Amino acid sequence: MENQIAIKAQHLKKIYRRGIEEIYAVNDISLDIQKGEYVSFIGPSGSGKTTLINILGCLDNPSSGKLSIGDKEIFSEGKTLSEKDLTKIRRELFGYIFQKFYLIPTLTVLENVLLPSTFYKKDGTENHASELLNMLGIDKRKNHLPGQLSGGEMQRVAIARALVNYPQILLADEPTGNLDSSRSHEISEILKDLNQHKELTIILVTHNMELARTADRVVELRDGVVKL
Repeated sequence: MENQIAIKAQHLKKIYRRGIEEIYAVNDISLDIQKGEYVSFIGPSGSGKTTLINILGCLDNPSSGKLSIGDKEIFSEGKTLSEKDLTKIRRELFGYIFQKFYLIPTLTVLENVLLPSTFYKKDGTENHASELLNMLGIDKRKNHLPGQLSGGEMQRVAIARALVNYPQILLADEPTGNLDSSRSHEISEILKDLNQHKELTIILVTHNMELARTADRVVELRDGVVKL
């Protein structure tokens, strides 16, 4: 039977040192995320949400603990995969959405969406990018520059870019943080639709409780630990 766990974290810790002081950004967190699950992380600033999602998404290493993506062990007992292997995992398994969009201002919408495929291009990638823009309702803007778009449109471009390489897991760190309530609701609906109809595993960090509650499970963090 196929393993249904997308991400398995065991006793993860992330410690930062400031002089003689040790700061536990993530402190002994263990959790499983199932394939196709939509999980949101909430908590006040400094609670460890972004640090945790960066570790789960292989963007940062824990100080200790274990992490597996599917049946592949990523971190264990202070050992990690090579940067080459980690890059391959990030490129092939994950899509990333951030609060600040990170669109290249001199590239068109379509060119921005195609950026992740520069070093990992599959047949039909450009058609797939166009299909994503159509699905997200911005196909008529594909030849526009980011400066000609609204905030909501820019975030839709960022979502299309995150999906262009057919990821299995989508990480979204404050995806509505720079948007008004109307645009935030639009992005919320898009994420829920991707989870329900594309069976995409989604991990969301947000301060927006309305958005958080659209997930299958809400995990609250405080001072680097999961609040029970």
